[in-house]
Amino acid sequence: MNKKIFGTFVLLPFLLLAFSCNSHYTPKPLGYFRIDLPQHKYQQFDSVFPYGFEYSTYARITDDRNSPKQKYWIDIRYPQFKATLHLSYKVVNHNLRKYLEDSRQMVIKHIAKANAINDSLIIDPQRNLYGMTYDIEGSGVASPYQFILTDSSRNFLRGSLYFYVTPNNDSLEPVIQFIKGDIRHLIKTFYWKKPAKRK
Repeated sequence: MNKKIFGTFVLLPFLLLAFSCNSHYTPKPLGYFRIDLPQHKYQQFDSVFPYGFEYSTYARITDDRNSPKQKYWIDIRYPQFKATLHLSYKVVNHNLRKYLEDSRQMVIKHIAKANAINDSLIIDPQRNLYGMTYDIEGSGVASPYQFILTDSSRNFLRGSLYFYVTPNNDSLEPVIQFIKGDIRHLIKTFYWKKPAKRK
């Protein structure tokens, strides 16, 4: 056999192998760890507080450590998700407008990191319940969901969801949506008790 022909037969498989493969390495996109979410189950929060609601069985209610003098302020903690829903309560005494504006300012603080802020009215005359929810979208937003509730005359409650990890809401999205479902259930089952005493 001719040496040239023999050399061609020997080199041909290597050349085909080299040109048939993509010479550029394309790494797989970064993924996120799978998060196992429990089933939605709820229990009643019913105490001496001027309000009540249903909350998740896998969440824990604690006093607000940052505001020990506010006896009706609580935290609904989700230890497995490093998340907390802060609930702050105030008695209305001709100052509802101020509470509403303070809450609006708390939402506005997130505009710099937000892609969108979607608000939705709550109007339920049968429960004497009025308010607003704020769905704050954006990967770096510190509080992706907030809400306010009032009876417009005596009671006011504000809720805000925070995660105690570096904000990356793309990876947290399944958990955010899951806890939003809990918050919507809280609002759906929320009620005021006997009128609070004005200070």
